[in-house]
Amino acid sequence: MLLQGYSVAEVAAAVGASEPSVRRWRKAVREGGLKALGARPQRGKRPLLDAAQHKELVGILLAGPQAAGFRNDLWTCPRVAQVIERQFGVRYHPAHVWKLLGKLGWSCQQPEQRAREQNERAIRRWRNRDWPRIKKERRKAS
Repeated sequence: MLLQGYSVAEVAAAVGASEPSVRRWRKAVREGGLKALGARPQRGKRPLLDAAQHKELVGILLAGPQAAGFRNDLWTCPRVAQVIERQFGVRYHPAHVWKLLGKLGWSCQQPEQRAREQNERAIRRWRNRDWPRIKKERRKAS
């Protein structure tokens, strides 16, 4: 549109962009032709782990914390940071590990609050027999 003689304001209104952006585009076209408006790769810090390492990390996470040498079956950000450093020689601050995990499709989970030693039969018996008795005794005492 700029090459066809439209004003900066007209182009901005037509494409829904700001006038400073259109002026920047006009300058880029003058200096480098239409090629200068082409998409450019994203700038920024390169990822610390590549795609193959991400895949390997997911495998380690799926195997579980105990397979990675931890005492219980609970992944935490500091633990994942330790595994990354041990396995790949790359340091992640534990506070940033959650971003990496999010990119890998993992999310925060709360561990199930249940003892492994718990006896389901004894719990059912207590709920069905003892608890109703205790409730009745409390009502009588009131």
